[in-house]
Order: sequence, then structure tokens, then C-alpha cells
Amino acid sequence: MQILKNLYQVSGDLNGVTFDLQGALWNDANSYVLKTDEGLIMFDCGCGDTMEQIFNNIEYWDLSPDDIKYCILTHAHYDHAGGGHILKEKGVKFIAIKETAESVQSGDERCAGYLYHKKFNPFVVDRVVADGEVIDVLGMRIKVGHYPGHTMGCTAYSFDYEGKKITVSGDIIGTLLAGDFGWDGSFDFDKKKYIESLRKFAQHEMDIMLPGHGLIYFHKPRWRAEEAYNSALVQWR
Repeated sequence: MQILKNLYQVSGDLNGVTFDLQGALWNDANSYVLKTDEGLIMFDCGCGDTMEQIFNNIEYWDLSPDDIKYCILTHAHYDHAGGGHILKEKGVKFIAIKETAESVQSGDERCAGYLYHKKFNPFVVDRVVADGEVIDVLGMRIKVGHYPGHTMGCTAYSFDYEGKKITVSGDIIGTLLAGDFGWDGSFDFDKKKYIESLRKFAQHEMDIMLPGHGLIYFHKPRWRAEEAYNSALVQWR
């Protein structure tokens, strides 16, 4: 699904871009591909069992999966990072914050394979980034934002594109079809830190929000972040 010119959503079973199992609507998270002159940047990579579907979606837009140079992870959960070992075998380099990098390398409960009754295949992240850092990836300047709570490694990535401020938000908040918050059964879920992250994210300026599940926000995504923050204050304090 094309979002903007050369920016695509290539997986996500909640809104039918990919399909893992009947009745399983959170098995395969949204992943996105940005085409640059130097190759493709991927944000999250799905559960792994839909990788052929993802590659087919990429090829539909006359792109080649062989041109994926980097995959940037929002967090370590199976539905977002389970396919990482497949891309590593293809030579794709991974970027993630420290907490996420440690989780996918260990493949332990922080990756939540148990939730899907599947085994997480560990892999190594090539570049570890930090909160507030601006990284250059294939000519794109991308800012790292750390928002722990749903997991300790929850990260958003923001960049300017086509005159708009784009944020890939992972599961920092729920979106249309997916409730107010990311799943609260994670091994490293932390409600107190989550509230603080929602407070911070509710102040984040963006024109388009690309979430981990559900529908993309093309208009006033900050309103949705503010609603999620309000829900947390009402329900969790």
C-alpha cells in the first residue's frame, strides 16, 4: 500500500496487508519501506511467517527485496521483529536502541514468542542508537525517540519527507482498530514509565503517524497521542 511517493506499508494483518493465521489479528505488525536513491529502508519486519507476502508486496511496486539495505526496529516483540533472522541472512543491516538490540540477540521473553506460541530466532543488531540521536541512513536523516513502557525498548523514528513530518511509532500508542495502548502483558511492561512516555509523546510534533498496528493517521496524529495519554491518566493513576 503506497502511503506517499516511494513510501509503502508492506505488512500488517490487522488491516489485511498480510495474513498469518485465521483469527490472529496482531500476529504480524505493520512494517514500512522507504525507497531512497541508495536502496530501501525498512521499519520493522513482521513475524517472519509472512515474509514471502511482504516480499510480494514490495515487488508489486517494482521494488526488489534484494535492495533492502537496513531494517530499523521499533521494539523486539515477535510480531515486529520475528522476521529479522530472515533478513539478516540476506545481508540486511539492523538498527535499534540498546534495549531492543539486547532483546533480539537473546531471543528471550522480552521478544514475546510465547504470546504467539512460536519460537523467536535471535539475531544481532548491527548499529545501536540512542534517544535523541539523529542518524544518517541512505541519505535520510532520522531522529531516534525512546519511549519505554510497552517494552523497555519502545522507539519511534521521525524524519522529514515530501514536506511532512513522518513518525514511525511502533506500539507506543494504540491506533484505530487497536485500542489506546500497546499490549500490557509484555515481560518488560512498565506502567509508570509508560505514562511518562505517553506524556512525552503527546508533545511530539508530526504530520503523519505510521503505527505498529491498525490504520495510519494522515491528519492530526498528535490528537490521537493526546487521547492515549489522557486515557492512561484516567485509567492508571
